[in-house]
Amino acid sequence: MKKVVTMFLSIVLTITSFAQERSASGPMNNVIKANTLTLILASGSIFYERKLTDMTSAQMGVGYMNYRIENTKLTGLFLTPEFKIYVRKDAIDGFFISPYLRFNKLGFENKDNSSEGSLTTYGGGISFGRQWIFAKGLILELFFGGHYSDSDIKVNSGTEPPDLTELEGFRTRVGFCVGFAF
Repeated sequence: MKKVVTMFLSIVLTITSFAQERSASGPMNNVIKANTLTLILASGSIFYERKLTDMTSAQMGVGYMNYRIENTKLTGLFLTPEFKIYVRKDAIDGFFISPYLRFNKLGFENKDNSSEGSLTTYGGGISFGRQWIFAKGLILELFFGGHYSDSDIKVNSGTEPPDLTELEGFRTRVGFCVGFAF
């Protein structure tokens, strides 16, 4: 955990030193971005963020998961609605705190015990981060936080895999997004 926090802070300070001023081509109220760290977990997520006021924005994330926990393969979609509060009066560019919810609807399959079914997970949490808008609308965002989730497992055949409980409880949320503002 210390390594993740240290890496996060190092990246934030490094990117801040390379930041450029935004272009004066007009107001930017929308952002589309992708979380590059989810690719490590064989999933992907994209986000749309819309500026609401000078200090707030709303964001919706949609993702696809194709992940394996021990002998169980999980596939499906997840949604992450968020409300971002920026520290300064420059929403979509700066430090933020973001309460969010998470909904997962996944199918599972375990060939060892011939089981399959679905897993529905509900949860929520809070993230802290920094988003930069560079010249020409390039976006970089780093965030770190945690959330709690609970799940409902429906077994269609076989028995419930014991490894699915790893998705319940407190978890860490980390991301590095790249995208564009317009």
